[in-house]
Amino acid sequence: MRKATTAIAASLFLLTAPAADAFAAPYETVTVNPTGRLAPDGTVTLSGTYRCTGGAGTVFVSSSLTQNNRPVRHGIGGTRAVCDGVEHPWTNTGRPSPSTLKPGTAQVEATVMELTSQSGLPLPRFHAVQRQEITLTSG
Repeated sequence: MRKATTAIAASLFLLTAPAADAFAAPYETVTVNPTGRLAPDGTVTLSGTYRCTGGAGTVFVSSSLTQNNRPVRHGIGGTRAVCDGVEHPWTNTGRPSPSTLKPGTAQVEATVMELTSQSGLPLPRFHAVQRQEITLTSG
């Protein structure tokens, strides 16, 4: 049940994530590398760095991608994060299905998000968000 609840909370986050910049402390950051990889089987690999502090709950670096200004965002994996104030690398992989992704320009959003359960339900706490254009390369 806990796993399902966490998945539901993460899904709701992807659908309703606010401009988290307003919630993040200035020393909490997430970056996205300017190039992502698109494998022949459709698997996408995105990467970058993050820094956060004070994560008492479960913290993740999540990423999503869209291309050609389409309304569909593809979730590209999630990585557990350690909020110790030190910069760490992150790498997320995912294989959207059905995938219409092609090499070229794409828009990525990466978020450092913590699930806190102060009220008994897992609620998101945003540490950092980065939105930027990248280039997907074959590989």
